[in-house]
Amino acid sequence: MAGKTNAGLSDNLNKETIELNGPATPGIFTISQTASLFVYETANLGLFSFPEHIEILPRVTMPPDQEPQPLDEENHSLENGEIQIVQTQYSSISPPESPESADEPFSTYFEEKVPIPEDSKPGFSFRKLWAFTGPGFLMSIAYLDPGNIESDLQSGAKAGFKLLWVLMSATILGLLLQRLAARLGVVTGMHLAEVCHRQYPAVPRIVLWLMVELAIIGSDMQEVIGCAIAFNLLSAGRIPLWGGVLITIVDTFVFLFLDKYGLRKLEAFFGFLITIMAITFGYEYVMVKPDQGELLKGMFLPYCQGCGAPQLEQAVGIVGAVIMPHNIYLHSALVKSRQIDRSKKSEVKEANKYFFIESCVALFISFLINVFVVAVFAEAFYGRTNEEVHDVCTNSSSPYSNLFPLNNQTLEVDIYKGGVVLGCFFGPAALYIWAVGILAAGQSSTMTGTYSGQFVMEGFLNLKWSRFARVFLTRSIAIIPTLLVAVFQDVQTLTGMNDFLNVLQSMQLPFALIPILTFTSLNSIMNDFANGLLWKIGGGVVILMVCCINMYFVVVYVTSLGSVVLYVMAALLSVAYLGFVGYLAWQCLIALGVSCLDIGSRLTLPVLEETNRYRVGLTGHSDLYLLNDVDSNMCVER
Repeated sequence: MAGKTNAGLSDNLNKETIELNGPATPGIFTISQTASLFVYETANLGLFSFPEHIEILPRVTMPPDQEPQPLDEENHSLENGEIQIVQTQYSSISPPESPESADEPFSTYFEEKVPIPEDSKPGFSFRKLWAFTGPGFLMSIAYLDPGNIESDLQSGAKAGFKLLWVLMSATILGLLLQRLAARLGVVTGMHLAEVCHRQYPAVPRIVLWLMVELAIIGSDMQEVIGCAIAFNLLSAGRIPLWGGVLITIVDTFVFLFLDKYGLRKLEAFFGFLITIMAITFGYEYVMVKPDQGELLKGMFLPYCQGCGAPQLEQAVGIVGAVIMPHNIYLHSALVKSRQIDRSKKSEVKEANKYFFIESCVALFISFLINVFVVAVFAEAFYGRTNEEVHDVCTNSSSPYSNLFPLNNQTLEVDIYKGGVVLGCFFGPAALYIWAVGILAAGQSSTMTGTYSGQFVMEGFLNLKWSRFARVFLTRSIAIIPTLLVAVFQDVQTLTGMNDFLNVLQSMQLPFALIPILTFTSLNSIMNDFANGLLWKIGGGVVILMVCCINMYFVVVYVTSLGSVVLYVMAALLSVAYLGFVGYLAWQCLIALGVSCLDIGSRLTLPVLEETNRYRVGLTGHSDLYLLNDVDSNMCVER
């Protein structure tokens, strides 16, 4: 039967090829040449299926005495006006909007799209920048979550101003990676999770989804811890830690109603929370009055004099805290909230420009807030001992003086002790203002984490859940272990969980960084906006460096536990972990142009033979690679 089928296909294909080369062209297709004709015939037999957004124009017969007319390059139509081919999608994988999408009751964040104003004047426009402003600031909140704040204060307390250059470098690296995420969303009209769903086979796709979900849950736990500590500090201990954990369940659902008031109001609320953090941590900065000369020296001189293993581990922790995996998925989705005509290359290019400018501004503000925190603890608490702090807290009649033992060991702080120490040295107002800043960081991160989780689940699994069901599931998984620790352990153990969660986040980084570099380097996905050689090399080096740094962080953390059983478990898990990372890296290297590795990773155009060949690597959707870039250049008018 297979031989008969292939013979029929061969006859049809030869016939179509002859007709195309003859004087009586039978018709014009949106997808071109012999490869497209093959796809057309096999689609009729059910061997392949077209995505819903690909249409084939019907044949239009021409009189035998009439010669085929060339396409006019300007309007892409035949001169006699009988047939018109219009480019409706610049991206090769962009689906049209589903007609049901407007009726979905829980289409998070995309229930409306922000229109972009027309500007007759060429060049930069503040009106357009304002229209594009929003996604970058929501993305920047991940740089200000409680895990980042704890990393900042520990950096200041352990190394003074000496690691500010690491913070600045990590923020710049994060900006470059966020640029890739935004470009993917703008060019394709799909976010990273959706592209992964289309491009990776089923098993790697599910494993990748589980890894990203693990990162989101870990981030959610950090946010719960931060909020619980903030409530405890604001109430002077009257609200226990477990009570603060329970409060975060309620307030998250309350805040989720905000997006019912409109997208711009929601983005304004996030901007308000960032403003609160800037004011509160800026207040602490003004109170402490750090040495500006030492601050600038630490920021621009990449050197750490007298630093040892603790400072090196802290530098690695800064990178892991700043560059978060779920934020890549989040940003690629948030940019879809703007009305961009992706059939026009100029508009896509313009959107990329304004989103990058907005990201620069947003991350600059987040960097300043992080610098405030580092500088406060570097100036006031670097090199201090537990005994010194204990004496100051005792003299100020602070009820928290028993937190600090009477010894000469160097002070170790976390977000809880940080607020206490500020209260002892600068008065109760400093403690309460610190707690308000931590609360704003936790609440804003909670909401963006919720959106990240929903985008990831819908993209990877093609599963539509209401935001409330999604929050209930994720928050339940995050709260149960946090609540158990809060009930049966003390605040030291609770805040100590942040170290483990930072390690967890570090381990998940490759599962965001490798896919984003892979897909933004593929011409079949990004067309003219694919990464150039410089970006491919630079992106590969950055990702390799970040992954190595974070793996070092993981090794240091595991070895510090001092358990043989944990060593063995970590070794076994590392084999599976590195194997999957190696698979993703293999696909990424192929996308970067290392063609010698392209063995079975992609289905090339099939040859008429008895057996079919299937890809084992990138994309389970044959139509994308069979059509390659052609479907992005010529589509039918809808």
